[in-house]
Amino acid sequence: MMDEPWWEGRVASDVHCTLREKELKLPTFRAHSPLLKSRRFFVDILTLLSSHCQLCPAARHLAVYLLDHFMDRYNISTSKQLYTVAVSCLLLASKFEDREDHVPKLEQINSTRILSSQNFTLTKKELLGTELLLLEAFSWNLCLPTPAHFLDYYLLASVSQKDHHCHTWPTTCPRKTKECLKEYAHYFLEVTLQDHVFYKFQPSVVAAACVGASRICLQLSPYWTRDLQRISSYSLEHLSTCIEILLVPLFR
Repeated sequence: MMDEPWWEGRVASDVHCTLREKELKLPTFRAHSPLLKSRRFFVDILTLLSSHCQLCPAARHLAVYLLDHFMDRYNISTSKQLYTVAVSCLLLASKFEDREDHVPKLEQINSTRILSSQNFTLTKKELLGTELLLLEAFSWNLCLPTPAHFLDYYLLASVSQKDHHCHTWPTTCPRKTKECLKEYAHYFLEVTLQDHVFYKFQPSVVAAACVGASRICLQLSPYWTRDLQRISSYSLEHLSTCIEILLVPLFR
């Protein structure tokens, strides 16, 4: 039972409500960092490192959240400092969200081509000091909901037997359709890391929009079902702006 994902457990609805309450208390992202132009580069580094270390999506998204909000509130003057903060964010997030055996080791990080190609290495003292700085900056609270924390819960209701394809015939295999939709949704989830514009929306809205955009791409009708509205408490109108931003790159 301890290994059961929360979204499949008996208290899933309660956990979802708690996450929705917590997201209302998240600080506003102001996009004030003078190094904001370097954001995409460091997000890519965190994404590559998390893939290399096989971290879960929640750890990756929390790491980017910590990096963005620390940059937004504190002056980081050099790329060296930003490298250190970025890697420390990933380590903290992995300790909080992932299995213990998935938490990257210092040697593992320093040996990756991602960092060695930049002639950059970290010491244990630098990491520990920066982790402490981050914890103090976030008041030792890392329970910060991201879209990745909501997506799997919404995916439970993402496909039903009543779905139609191209507004004409029913989907022949809901299981395969759901697998395909899950791939689309996780693709859109990673897209949200690339642009800080998604901080304009609550994380639960972004997660629901990832599901909505996926149903649109698969041409499932209706685009948003009663089950999805029930589980998320969002109508398609609530999600339309975020869905449009997600779909723009696909239709350029």
